[in-house]
Amino acid sequence: MARRIAFINEKGGVGKTTLAVNVAAFFASKRRQRVLLVDLDTQGHAAKTLGVDVRTGGLTIFDLLTNPAIELGQVTRPTAVENLWLVPSWKEMAEFPTRAAADPDRAKILARVLAPADARYDVIIFDAPPSFGLVTTNVLLAAEEIVIPVATTYLALDGCAEMVATVERVSKEHGHAKLRVTQIVPTLHRKTQMADEIVEKLKQYFPKRVSEPMGLNVAIDEAQSHGKTIWEHAPWSRGATLLQQIAERIERAR
Repeated sequence: MARRIAFINEKGGVGKTTLAVNVAAFFASKRRQRVLLVDLDTQGHAAKTLGVDVRTGGLTIFDLLTNPAIELGQVTRPTAVENLWLVPSWKEMAEFPTRAAADPDRAKILARVLAPADARYDVIIFDAPPSFGLVTTNVLLAAEEIVIPVATTYLALDGCAEMVATVERVSKEHGHAKLRVTQIVPTLHRKTQMADEIVEKLKQYFPKRVSEPMGLNVAIDEAQSHGKTIWEHAPWSRGATLLQQIAERIERAR
């Protein structure tokens, strides 16, 4: 069965998509594993980061979730990264909760439609939306390993604790015993006393589950602006070294 890793934070702008895309590329290019990246965000940034234009049309994750006649292979797109495939998302995903409302098993639709992926891929990575609702619940029930990016700001500590509590609640309510938070990634890190104190508090709250902090990095930003992963754009940069360290921690956290 494929590893299923979800990157989740109820707050946007914390580097969630950056991590999801580059960790997916790490498994694909560095570990030579077959990886499926599933975007669930209405902004479609995972595709944009990989240089895939979803605005030109084509099927998306919304079609797979709402049309029983659509199969996984029909919505899967190749990327420029060898061994990495993408299921893109776009604005119509905002309609998913309404479209799925009548389905009594609506919280497990994503897990159901991705069942065939286990035979095709070694790793499935989810980029969840920056809010909690039916889509995020579907992600939690389709995944097993949760990675939470946390901005190194004071209020982010509360948000992280709430996200961990949500994971535990969903696991218990739906009988998903394998669901667990495996890694906390401090992001938007700057060399300030407060940022360092927040990282230390995270390490106290979540022993052995906090990775190296990910600070602002020009090479990472440039890679995204060119629709490339860090491994394609600047593989020897400090940003690439940092993302590889984080990806290796996630790899070992299984």
